[in-house]
Amino acid sequence: MRFVREPRETYASGVVESTVFQGDASDILGLLPAGLFRCCVTSPPYWGLRDYQANGQIGAEDDPNDYIARLVAVFDQVHRVLADDGTVWLNIGDSYTSGNRAYRAPDKKNPVRAMSYRAKTPEGLKPKDLVGILWRLAFDLQEAGWYLRSDIIWEKPNCMPESVKDRPTRSHEYVFLLSKSLRYHYRADNIREGNGRNRRTVWSIPTEAFADAHFATFPTSLVEPCVLAGSEPHDWVLDPFFGSGTVGVVCEQQQRNYVGIELNPEYVELAVARIRRTEGRQESIRVDSALACR
Repeated sequence: MRFVREPRETYASGVVESTVFQGDASDILGLLPAGLFRCCVTSPPYWGLRDYQANGQIGAEDDPNDYIARLVAVFDQVHRVLADDGTVWLNIGDSYTSGNRAYRAPDKKNPVRAMSYRAKTPEGLKPKDLVGILWRLAFDLQEAGWYLRSDIIWEKPNCMPESVKDRPTRSHEYVFLLSKSLRYHYRADNIREGNGRNRRTVWSIPTEAFADAHFATFPTSLVEPCVLAGSEPHDWVLDPFFGSGTVGVVCEQQQRNYVGIELNPEYVELAVARIRRTEGRQESIRVDSALACR
């Protein structure tokens, strides 16, 4: 594995080893070769829920339609670099309108919820409305040419408590399975349930704490079935919103090659350090000392 802060060359001729790029996903995807990846597993920043502390970050838009448009543009690039039989496994959560509150105070149980900015209630929505942004995105991706194949509910048995008294506590997110083509690579046998039946669409998976990160992390148990169903050993897997590097960790454990892209340089360093500590990391992956994260 190598870490590249600022890619200055075009990689259209091929990528030879697992790599973590630091930079904007749209810019870096444009440097990668078409058709390289067997699957993409990713969790982009959610709209209006976190401040990811990076200039140009996705998720801080005033209008959710702008957020969706930016993600659709990123996935247009993903479509280009994905193999014809490739799939995308897209984890995304929903959010509520702010009621025109300009900030969100820290929560003792969940301090990362604090935000110095909040988008105003969008036109057409009301204070306290559930935005439904994940379905808006899914339908726009469908309209852009993706096949929307499945909506998987990620049920969190250890979900974060909420101080609400006028609605149920949210304890789930979604993973959308999208494909580039009508027929695509999908290994159902790799992810069968314990009794041997075909995997159902409700996955009960606890969240996983990662002490080094001050933001929500992608659980390895959520990523693993996506990687196992969507790729074969030594295939290439993409995560254009790499965060703490969970997709890289799972790919190391399952003998997949991968490319991760992350805008925030602090998150990149955290992810690379985490991957280096991964048990079962592929010995054949080279660390380029001249480019490696320190």
